[in-house]
Parts: sequence; structure tokens; C-alpha cells
Amino acid sequence: MTHDKRQNTRKNSELATQSHNETKTMTMEDLPAPGTHRWITRRKAEVVAGVRSGLISLEDACRRYSLSVEEFLSWQTTLDRHGLSGLRVTRLQDLRPSGGWRPSRG
Repeated sequence: MTHDKRQNTRKNSELATQSHNETKTMTMEDLPAPGTHRWITRRKAEVVAGVRSGLISLEDACRRYSLSVEEFLSWQTTLDRHGLSGLRVTRLQDLRPSGGWRPSRG
């Protein structure tokens, strides 16, 4: 590898590291669109981050997305306990404690 190519590779690596380490200030544009009904992991995490950062109040978030406070708090708790992967709907059954509520079969 030539000297110029090594320098460019090093610069690109440094830029990637810098951009990865920089914290971006969250804005309302970073939140899901009002009225969102399809909740993928990333969108749930964005709403939790928005409330935690003070960008949007819990009440405003619940109103904006038609969420109950309990639903939002469950996202927040799940994110704290299990990370982003815990917010996947398909994982909820795996994360529930055994012996909990089960639907009746009647």
C-alpha cells in the first residue's frame, strides 16, 4: 500500500471514530411521525429517548402516539432491562416471568 493510501485509510478511520463518539442532540424530527401505529424497535427507543432527554413530555408522547402511560413505561423498563432486542414484540413472550397470567381456554 502506498503512503497516500495509508494516510487516507487512517483519516477515514479517524473520521469514523469521531462521528461514532459524537453525541447528536435529538430534535422533534428524530421522533416517529405523529399517529405512528407500527412500532418497530427503533421507533420505541426513539420515543423513550425523547422523553428521557426532555424533548417531549410523557403526557405529550402518549397523546401524540395514542399510548397509555403503562405501555410507554413497559417500553422504558424493557429497554433498561433487556436493551433494544427486548423491545421486539416477538421477544416479549420470552421475557415474561413464568407462572404469569395466561388466557383462559374456554
